[in-house]
Amino acid sequence: MDQPPRQVPTLPSDSRGPSDSSGAGDWPARGADLVETLVSLLRDKTVRPLTLVARALVFGIIVMAAATVTVAFVSISLVRLLTVYAFDGRVWASELLVGAVFVAIGLLAWNRRTNRSTGAGSAK
Repeated sequence: MDQPPRQVPTLPSDSRGPSDSSGAGDWPARGADLVETLVSLLRDKTVRPLTLVARALVFGIIVMAAATVTVAFVSISLVRLLTVYAFDGRVWASELLVGAVFVAIGLLAWNRRTNRSTGAGSAK
């Protein structure tokens, strides 16, 4: 998926001997090489990182949506299975059990959180 960074071409050194003093014939090629080098450097430093960030953001949104749908389907299926096989048609008991599991998960997550307001204004 990712390509390794390209080698940025360098400008050729002035290989003219001391006998060639005109220097006018090579300027357009050197200018074009310089522009190409600067454009590829700019692309490598800006466009590629922004593309990676955009990809990560899109894939993160897709994963979160899929996880939300999966949790909803699993909890609905669990309530239905518990209602039919464990609690003999008592939906309230199935919902109470699944709700208690979600509350326990929420309390566990709440206890593991980090306190971000450790400044002088905290009331501990």
